Amino acid sequence: MMDAGRRYAIYFVPAAQSDLYRFGSSVLGYDCYSGEEVTYPQEFAGDTASWRRLTEESRRYGFHATLKPPFHLSPACTEMALVDAVQSFAASGHAIPAVAPIIETLSGFAAVLPRHPEASLDALAAHCTTAFDRFRAPMSAQERARRLATPLSQDQIDHLDRWGYPHVFAHFRFHMTLTGRLAVETREPTVASLRKCFERLCGYRPISIDRLALLRQAAPQAAFRVLSHAQLHAAR
Repeated sequence: MMDAGRRYAIYFVPAAQSDLYRFGSSVLGYDCYSGEEVTYPQEFAGDTASWRRLTEESRRYGFHATLKPPFHLSPACTEMALVDAVQSFAASGHAIPAVAPIIETLSGFAAVLPRHPEASLDALAAHCTTAFDRFRAPMSAQERARRLATPLSQDQIDHLDRWGYPHVFAHFRFHMTLTGRLAVETREPTVASLRKCFERLCGYRPISIDRLALLRQAAPQAAFRVLSHAQLHAAR
């Protein structure tokens, strides 16, 4: 029954009024702050039905980069304690990573990616993985089986069993998903359109990873919504 309950996730979500968020939320057609639909940008207005199908799965999660993947809340914890923990974590002092963005494909889907590796960003994700794990309920057998249906290395299986997710630590890669899996013949034109839209709406300025957002999913097919957010305080 746990798989049917609420899930929470800790993400980087750009500020609601930022150009970057305007870009990402319009591409997905969903605002995870307000829970409302957003009009697609002009680059994808010609066939909104096809674009909606292509972004269907990504839209449920909102425009974000994962720092602590979705999890069910431990019965020993409360939502308010989790909210407080996110606020305390953000205030505790961190290096504030900045990444130069590019739009490329990753495992077949389009995403905003860092142009170069950023050690402080990897460290922030690792810290989130460990710091909030006390709030995570044990993974169900069904969830484990679903994850194992995708080929994983032994190291990733070990991470899955310990942290509830295989793509952590050395396997983490920062990305802000924009589409579902693209057919090979459509990848190049789709990425080209996304790049054009990105440049028009926000440009290729560095992205400061300067905030955390706690999101909640009320039911398995519901869209994630921002429950709270906090500015990261720089380490002194």
